[in-house]
Amino acid sequence: MIKVLFFAALRERLNTAALELDSSSFERDASAASVLKHLQSRSADWQQELSRQDLLCAVNQQLCPLHTKVNPGDELAFFPPVTGG
Repeated sequence: MIKVLFFAALRERLNTAALELDSSSFERDASAASVLKHLQSRSADWQQELSRQDLLCAVNQQLCPLHTKVNPGDELAFFPPVTGG
């Protein structure tokens, strides 16, 4: 299983805080990008929200590029850019 978390406005727009995906649905060397593509196929709303160019991701609580490998048991998080203030 791969645990996927959504944060901030992204969580609100998708109406989902977390979900678990069967890792056997992905290639052996799956990347965060391939999981993202899978999630985008859920609906037009998911496609729109998860196609943002400024979307950030983290694997096991470490910011990373989308080409980062994702293994069974990993936690993958997606969130919009963080702003300070």
